[in-house]
Formats: sequence, structure tokens, C-alpha cells
Amino acid sequence: MLTARDALSGYLRDRAGDFLRGLRLYGDSGSGAAAAAAEQAVRELRDSARGIGSTLETYGALFDPAWAGHFGGELAWLSATLGQEQACAARLHRLVSALGRLSGLAVPPASTRVPAPAPEAAPGAASVPRPSPGPGANGATVPRAAVPGGAPAGEWAEPPVAAPEPAPAPPAPPGTATLTVGASRAGALLDRQLTLARTRAHTAALRALGSSRFHAVADAVAVLASDVPLRPTAQAPAEHALAGPGEAARRRLLDAVAALPLARAAHPYNAEALLHGLSAAPGSEAQDAPWHRVRHLLRLHRCANEARGLRDAADAQWIEGAARALDRHRDAAEAAAAAASAARTPRIAPATAYALGVLHADQRLEVEAARFAFQRLWQQHAADAAR
Repeated sequence: MLTARDALSGYLRDRAGDFLRGLRLYGDSGSGAAAAAAEQAVRELRDSARGIGSTLETYGALFDPAWAGHFGGELAWLSATLGQEQACAARLHRLVSALGRLSGLAVPPASTRVPAPAPEAAPGAASVPRPSPGPGANGATVPRAAVPGGAPAGEWAEPPVAAPEPAPAPPAPPGTATLTVGASRAGALLDRQLTLARTRAHTAALRALGSSRFHAVADAVAVLASDVPLRPTAQAPAEHALAGPGEAARRRLLDAVAALPLARAAHPYNAEALLHGLSAAPGSEAQDAPWHRVRHLLRLHRCANEARGLRDAADAQWIEGAARALDRHRDAAEAAAAAASAARTPRIAPATAYALGVLHADQRLEVEAARFAFQRLWQQHAADAAR
């Protein structure tokens, strides 16, 4: 008969093996062509850390309480630290792509920098006369040194031939020029802010991976691969010992979903996500918290089922779809918050602030669309469970 110790030990050994493989892959990777391998290694480290931490949170009563509490906190710290860089990069890509879509024009990619304006001459500095583009009044030729790309000074060249005047461009639609300038400047501002945040997150991740705190976590995971500190109650059959905590995780998920405004989310574009968008203290971030909690509880429910060995294809398919919808909700909400933060930058141009405001509203509508998608998935799941 399979005991709870056997089930949990086997599941945690698998997650610990994933962690150690990611650690080995990270150690073997370097710069240049191996950067993608390092990114994949960090992702595996984070995913396995979240899996172990979710198991400890759900079935904590079967583990040593002091060990589970401390180790779970360290895993949460590691997962949060390793996920910041990727989150900043994805947020920047999402916002710049949205700017291009909203403006209808090509917006420079995230890596493009807007060139700085030419510096003005210092007060009192001698002014350099501009060379004449053609022959002077007396018909004299121009020194070749004054012509870009010409020969050294002292040699003479014929005056440059004037280029034909270009055909006049068609007039732009009303407001296009303002929107284009605002979108470009908004993209540059977001690029500067989020690239700086990504650089700081990368530095924090490197420091974390080289710290004694991380090595202690890695040592604990290595020990976990062979010895799991479970309590004597884990000797009970897995069917009974794991059913209670697993059902409690499912019940917490159901209660959290019941607290969501699903009736309003059943109607697309109901402006719930834009509520208080123009108030002095925006409440959009506060109303996102219950949805983020559902996302967290859904992950705990999935890990609880995996640890119990429950492999219902229909349930797994629903969980995967719901997780994608809630991930989309989280990404859009954080992108909207980044746009709002950029709009609060002092002394930005009105066109830039306008573009950031449009971008914020667009991402809040994406939040609303994700809520609508989750509501439809949940209602379908509830109907299937009632049959």
C-alpha cells in the first residue's frame, strides 16, 4: 500500500532532481551563445523551487513544522528573485508591442535608444562658420575639406551638384504626428525605466546565485533528494493522509473564486477593470489582488493533485487553460501599473503622457478580457462537474 511518505518523497525527489539539473546547467553555461542555456537553467531552478514550496505549503502538516516554514520561505525568496529579470523583459516587450499596435506605426524595439540631442555651444565659444553649399558670388570653388567625404585640406573640388527637391509628402491624418511622437517618446521612457529595472534584477539574481543563502538552499534541496523530513503521521496510507490537505486546497480555491465578481466579468468590456482609473488613488491594483490570489491557489491545487498522483485529463486541461488566463491577467495588470508609473515621471511632454494614458487603458482592457476568459472557463468547468 502506498503511504503518504512514499508519495511525497517521490514527488519531492523529482522536483529536487529538476532543481539540481538546472543548477548543473547553469554552472555549465556562460556568456555569448550559452546565454539561452543560462536563461533556461534559471527558469528550471525557479519552477522546481515553486513546486517544492507549493507542496510544503499544502501538505505542511505532514512535515516537520520548523523545517517546512523556514525552507518554504527560502524557496519563495529564491523564486521571486529569479523571476524579476524575466518579468521586466516580458513587460517591456508587451508594452512596446502595444504601443506599435495602438499607434498603427512601427515603434522602435526595446533595445533601440533615442539619440540624444546635439549639445549646444558653450557661452563665449567661437562659432564655426558653415561652408557654402555652392560657389560664392564671385564664382570661386569651395575647398574640398569643407565638403563631407572630400579630400584633405588644400585640394580643390568642383561645387557639389544640388539634389532635386523631393516630392511633397502626403499630409498625415489629423493627430497622427502627435500620436507618433508621443508613442516614440513613451517607448523610449519605458525602455529606460524597465531596462534599468531589468539590469537591477539581473544583478540581484547574480548576487543571489552566488550568496551563501542560495548555497544553503541548494544543499537543503540536495538532501531533500534522498531524505525528506516527514512526521510519523506520514506513514498512513496516501489515500487518506493526502486527501484532507488536498481537499482543503481545493476548497480554498473554490472560496476564492466565489469571492470574484464573476457575474460582472461575464459581460465583456464592462469597465470593471477601468473602475477608479481617473481617481487620485487608482483602485485598479487593489481590485487585482483577489485575482492574483486565485492564481496562487490554482497553482497549489495543481501541485496537490500532482503529489497525490491524480491525473484526470479533463481536469488538467481546465487547470492549464485557467492558468493561462490568470497569467495573462497578471501580465496585463503589471504592464498597466508600469505605464501608470511612467506617466508619473516629472516634466514629461503632454504627448508622452497622453500615449502612456492610452497604453494604460489598453492594458486594463486586457485585464478585463482575461477575466472574461477565466469566467467562461470556470463556468464550463462547473457545468462539467455538475453532470
